[in-house]
Amino acid sequence: MGKKRIIQKVDLTTEDGRAAAVKSAAPKRKLTEGVIHILSTYNNTIISVSDTSGDVILSASAGSLGFSGAKKGTPYAATKVAEFLGEKAKVAGIKTLNALVNGVGAGRDAALRSFVAQGFDVYSIRDITPIPHNGPRPSKSRRV
Repeated sequence: MGKKRIIQKVDLTTEDGRAAAVKSAAPKRKLTEGVIHILSTYNNTIISVSDTSGDVILSASAGSLGFSGAKKGTPYAATKVAEFLGEKAKVAGIKTLNALVNGVGAGRDAALRSFVAQGFDVYSIRDITPIPHNGPRPSKSRRV
């Protein structure tokens, strides 16, 4: 049958009787400006929030929120990811955003609209989806 697990309660008080400080999930440094990177593919939407120098502060995807299969690529899933990261970004103190959008999926616009609806000031939106200029060399012509 296996061993029985006994859960022991941990005392969170210090020696002088005060409650110990619980470590919060909020970032340690306060920011006012950030950059959101939206990667929207046909199968998933990944959004990360970074500071202006490019260091990632927050990140989430549709799969990390519990969406699975074809539901990860939907605009609804992208909206939920953006709402989740918007709440975390507000705790970090971010008020203004620049957006970098990458990919061809359905969640691009939905994620941006969600950030705007939450009250963030979006200053610029750049599409950084790679576009082939000329492509590879074509195969040689077929001889019959």
